Amino acid sequence: MGTQEPLSRMPQMRLDELLEELQARIDAARGTRDRVHSLLEAVVSVGRELDLPQVLRRIVEAAALLVDAQYAALGVIGPDGRRLSQFLTVGLTPEEVAAIGPLPAGHGLLGELIRHPEPLRLSDLGSHPSSYGFPAHHPPMRTFLGVPIRVRDEVFGNLYLTDKRGGHDFDAEDESVISTLSVAAGVAIDNARLYEGAQRQQRWLKAGAEITNSLFSGIPRLEVLELIARRAQEITRAQLADVCVPMHDTGDLVVELALGGHGEKRRGLVVPVDGTLSGAALVAGKPVTTSALAGDERYAAGPRRFDGLGPAVAVPLDSEGGSARGVLLLARAEGEAVFTEGELDPLHAFAGQAALALELAERRRDAEQLALLEDRDRIARDLHDLAIQRLFATGMTLQSAARLVEHAGAAERVTRAVGDLDETIKIIRSTIFGLRVREEDAGPSLRARVARAVGEAGTALGFPPRLSMEGLLDTDVPAQVADHVVAALTELLSNAARHAHATRVEVALQATGDEVVLTVTDNGRGIPEAGRRSGLTNLAERADRVDGTMEIRTPDGGGSQVVWRAPLSGGA
Repeated sequence: MGTQEPLSRMPQMRLDELLEELQARIDAARGTRDRVHSLLEAVVSVGRELDLPQVLRRIVEAAALLVDAQYAALGVIGPDGRRLSQFLTVGLTPEEVAAIGPLPAGHGLLGELIRHPEPLRLSDLGSHPSSYGFPAHHPPMRTFLGVPIRVRDEVFGNLYLTDKRGGHDFDAEDESVISTLSVAAGVAIDNARLYEGAQRQQRWLKAGAEITNSLFSGIPRLEVLELIARRAQEITRAQLADVCVPMHDTGDLVVELALGGHGEKRRGLVVPVDGTLSGAALVAGKPVTTSALAGDERYAAGPRRFDGLGPAVAVPLDSEGGSARGVLLLARAEGEAVFTEGELDPLHAFAGQAALALELAERRRDAEQLALLEDRDRIARDLHDLAIQRLFATGMTLQSAARLVEHAGAAERVTRAVGDLDETIKIIRSTIFGLRVREEDAGPSLRARVARAVGEAGTALGFPPRLSMEGLLDTDVPAQVADHVVAALTELLSNAARHAHATRVEVALQATGDEVVLTVTDNGRGIPEAGRRSGLTNLAERADRVDGTMEIRTPDGGGSQVVWRAPLSGGA
């Protein structure tokens, strides 16, 4: 009996082993089924999106979930094919990302997949010859799986996965799953690119039509310029949009329009051509790009104004065969995608259309100016031929009649009326002279010089100042005094543009019987007691040179008011 009992247990033990093995295989099959199901869900999820940033985000999230990785990243290879232009992460908090510092550019182990786009599995990534280690505040990582993503015949980027949960290594099945996902990701990225390109082209066409309609409706040039910059900013998803125009007297550029990112601080800045992205585009006559505007040493000249900005493009606003009327600068936030060739071609075409619109606006302005000059000539001719002659005849009649008036008081009144008519004739003659001054004759005309200075100041201020002129400015104000008036006005307008942060500036110029008075009023933050006052000192010195005065006032509504006076008999 004792010998038969063990024999009876052996089949039972064998059956238990078989059942355990069967259960293990069932579990493995179930796990494989679940994993295939998860992979199919990931492929469908990735392919469902048409917005490229969302597609990329779904890809990296799905990859981490499929292989149970603690950390995952997707690196997009830049146009040069050697560095990463975009880096999306999963598993790191925003605080950890900020502590690590700048995003990887594609050196070390990450660059290994760029140079050799083949799947790579490591049990310890630190042991690979290309590993450079981690920057400060970077979490430790050990296991590694990298798989390239191909879009048609090009390598779009790479998937990087680290630290499989449970302390396990990534195996061949993990590699197969991620490789399968990368194929689906390539198709999804291609579809998203095609859809994005079609949508972008439609938006460019719509923006071009909007600008053309605005031009024909007769809106001012600056508003057309703002519409051009705003639509380009929206379509390219740029954080910043600046328009710089050449300064005729210095050869530098001035920021005429600034949108996004504290644009009010950039508007009116003077930037050099050499050493700036906008200057490089102006000289080259074609778009110029950079992957990191804030850190690109080639374009670091001029005032500091691009902190936190990454990919950027500068496009000259020039019509075919014409000179550039300005440069449109667009910049994205640091870490965003670089500007691709597919974006540059329609952007350049849009810039050419915008330049043509600006040229037409200038031609229309010239035509309006010509019509205005012709109208002024007609008014001046009518004043000379009709009004002055009739006033002169009336004065002669009164003067001859005064001898016949016996009453002393009446005779005095008639004589005074004759003097008033003579003074009126002088004022009309001064007005005629001012009306007939052409742009090319603006040198000796104080009215024309003041109008030009105020018009040019609108570029730096971002809005046109209000101007009023009164009196015999072109006949009674000596040339030396007129030079000081124009210099003082230019200094005051420059101060208002750089320091006042005003939204309204008013200029009043008046010539009385014995002095000329220049008053510049703004609604800005006023003139601080402390700080640099070299500009005001220069204004006071100019007033002293012509025996004049300068007075600083504070209007009731705030801001500042500077009154600059000079006698009409002022010295040099």
